Amino acid sequence: MDTDTNQTVTYQSDERFAYASTHKALAVGVLLQKKSIEDLNQRVLYTREDLVNYNPITEKYVDSGMTLKELADASLRYSDNTAQNLILKQLGGPSEFKKSLREVGDTVTNPERFEPELNEVPPGDVRDTSTPKALATSLQAFTLGDVLSTEKRDLLIDWMKRNTTGDNLIRAGVPGGWEVADKTGSGSYGTRNDIAIIWPPNKKPIVLAILSNHDKEDAKYDDKLIAEATKIVLDALKVTNK
Repeated sequence: MDTDTNQTVTYQSDERFAYASTHKALAVGVLLQKKSIEDLNQRVLYTREDLVNYNPITEKYVDSGMTLKELADASLRYSDNTAQNLILKQLGGPSEFKKSLREVGDTVTNPERFEPELNEVPPGDVRDTSTPKALATSLQAFTLGDVLSTEKRDLLIDWMKRNTTGDNLIRAGVPGGWEVADKTGSGSYGTRNDIAIIWPPNKKPIVLAILSNHDKEDAKYDDKLIAEATKIVLDALKVTNK
C-alpha cells in the first residue's frame, strides 16, 4: 500500500495466516492507546515462572521487574515473548486485545492465546491468525493514522525502526538508505512474516505486510522469500530511489 499514490499490490491478501510475533506491534499500539505517556513508567513485577520459551531481555530483570516502556521495547525490538505476555495481561488478555482491535476497525485479526502457544497454528485453525490486508491496515492505523497521538506514534515507530530481528526480511529487500520500521514473526509450518512501514527518500511511506507458510509442520522458514517478495512489490509499485 503506497500512501503516496494510494496504489496497492495484493496477493492472497484476504487469506488467513498465523500472525506469530507480528501481533506484538498491534498489541503495543493498543497499550499506547490505553496508557498515558506517564503510565509507561509503571513497573511490572514478574517471577521466573512467568518466563516462557524466548526471554532475551526479561530473563535479566526478574528481580527488579520492568517498566511498561521497557517491556514494549523488549517485545518490539527483541521479540521477547515474556514481555509480550505481560503486555497482553495489561490489556486484559487476548479477548480484550481482540475487542480493542475491533474498536479500531480490525474485524479479522483473531487473538486467542498467549506466547508461545499462539505460534502453533495447524492448517484450518483460525486462532491467532490474520490476513496481510488486515495487518497492514491496522499497522497503518497505529503508526500513520489518528488512533494515537503524535508523541505515541513516534514512540511506536522508533521502537520498530530499531528492531533487531528483521535485517534479512523486508529490510533486505529495500534499496540502501530507505528507512524501515518492522515487526517480524515466525512459527510452526514454516511460518515467516514481516509487517513494516517503509520510507522511500522524499516520498510518503509504504505499508507492507508479507505472511508466508508451508504445508509441513516442521518446515523451515524462508527469509529470502520475504526479501524477494518485498522487491517484487516495490517494483510493481514503481517506487525507486529517484
